Parts: sequence; C-alpha cells; structure tokens
Amino acid sequence: MTNFSRRAFALSGLAGAFFLGACDNRRTNSSVDRIEGRVDATLAQMYAEFPRTRAIAARSSGMLVMPLITEAGFGFGGGFGRGALRIGGSTVDYFTATKANFGIQIGANQYAHVLFFMTEDSLRDFRESDGWAAGADVDATFLGDGESLSTNTATAMSPVVGIVFGQAGIRLGATIEGTKYSRMFES
Repeated sequence: MTNFSRRAFALSGLAGAFFLGACDNRRTNSSVDRIEGRVDATLAQMYAEFPRTRAIAARSSGMLVMPLITEAGFGFGGGFGRGALRIGGSTVDYFTATKANFGIQIGANQYAHVLFFMTEDSLRDFRESDGWAAGADVDATFLGDGESLSTNTATAMSPVVGIVFGQAGIRLGATIEGTKYSRMFES
C-alpha cells in the first residue's frame, strides 16, 4: 500500500467508527433531556436571528428540529445528527438524520436545520414512513449571519420548507437533500 492509500484507509476507518459510535439509540433520561435542551436552544436562536421563521412555524403542521448536524469527508463523507419532531409546541417523536456521499471533498462542518411541514399530508407522510429521505420536495433556504429570510411564493406553496443556519467549519457546503431521517424512539 502507498502512504496515500494507507491514510485514506485509516481515515475511512476512523470515520466509520465515529458514525457507528454516534448511532447509539438507547433511550435514557439524559439523552432525551440533552436533545430537548438543544432543540429549545436551536429554536430560540432561529427565532432571534431570523424572526420571520415565527410566521412559518405558526403556519406549519409540525417542525423537525435538528440542532446539530455534523458532516465530515475525505473522499467518502457523511453526516449525523439527532433531533425532535414538534407538533403544537410539544415533542412527539425523536429522529436521527444520516447521510453518506462520495466525491471530491475534504473537511468538516456543523449546522442546524429545521424542516417545517406545511401541510397535514406532508407531516403524515413523514411520520408514517420507515425512514424518510429529504429530496426535491423540500424547499431549502440557507441562512447566514445578517441574512434575512424572504418567504417567496415557492416557499409559501412547498409541502416542506427547510431552514439551514448556524454553519461552522471548514468544509464547503451544507445540504439536506439526500438526508435520511429515522425514528429513534417514541416519546
């Protein structure tokens, strides 16, 4: 093996160990409390930095709040996070988000995102699915420091609206397309 292929193999193994370790889905009071605390903090940050999201939240049938998605990649890449589905301000389910990809990439980043289910049908489809993948039916908006959110006609008519914010890291890009959401356990 050359040095490069050994490094690539070692990094792939480390990445795999990281993602397997992150997939512990046992329900404990501390894990639920940690997720709830992060969800509350994420919503408070979103509403403070982007006040127009309050109107979207008020019109939505439910919100999936993912406080921290961590992505890393070196050739192969992936991401993982945990969050909660809230309906009427109360948590009804807990979910994980996972993604994997391959391509020219190096680095890591973290971000938060919230999916607003704008119709009862989109919320029902999400809740009844056995692992839901974000795709073309999600109208995603990426918000950075000082940016304002505009609710255009497409956003107002989309069944699912995704808001991505709080990005940090040295990897270019943050996406929710291709992310698979799976139920952790029911509250």
